[in-house]
Amino acid sequence: MEYNQQVKNRLRRIEGQLKGVLSMMEQGKACRDVVTQLSAARSAIDRTMGVIVSSNLEQCVRESLEQGEPTEGLVKEAVQLLVKSR
Repeated sequence: MEYNQQVKNRLRRIEGQLKGVLSMMEQGKACRDVVTQLSAARSAIDRTMGVIVSSNLEQCVRESLEQGEPTEGLVKEAVQLLVKSR
């Protein structure tokens, strides 16, 4: 699968968030603030995983339909990936 620039940009923003959290820790910021930022990063990672899985699923389903193959297994696999990531 080829990952588009949008997904890579999402990950770079998450990387920046995590660097910011490390900086907050080094500055001795309040636990509440650090945890809030970590929660935001986790949420961003979850959304990025969803984008990756849905893009991959769309591509795989399209290819399977073109080849006349069933798609049920692809959908189940995508759901399992999302469930496993939680």
